[in-house]
Amino acid sequence: MRINKRLAAAFATAAVLGGGLAVAPDAEAGSQSAQTYTCHYSASGGYEYAGYYSGNTVVPSASSVTNAGIEAQCLLKWIGYYRYSVDGIFGAHSQAAMKLAQETMGGVTVDGLPGPQSWRGLRYLAAG
Repeated sequence: MRINKRLAAAFATAAVLGGGLAVAPDAEAGSQSAQTYTCHYSASGGYEYAGYYSGNTVVPSASSVTNAGIEAQCLLKWIGYYRYSVDGIFGAHSQAAMKLAQETMGGVTVDGLPGPQSWRGLRYLAAG
């Protein structure tokens, strides 16, 4: 019983002195929501761009944020196929939207990933 009273007294003293239990910022990072990005649309040469990636070869990642993922989500959102937040992670919702776009394009593999075959078509549809 003495140990419990001592522990309680120690915690009470620490709390009064401002040294209570603290949670490090890194431990809280998992509870924060993912960052969302703003799209900055511009057209050039009959194609639409969103300000994050201007190439036609990089395939976005389904597990981490990439500029290509942000770009593709922005373009899919502009077309109306993607209605979720732009977070740069090209997961299931992004891939489903990309499949719809690829079906519209014709002549490309419908795999849900913007790659060398699909980027130009995606940019063209967005400029449409």
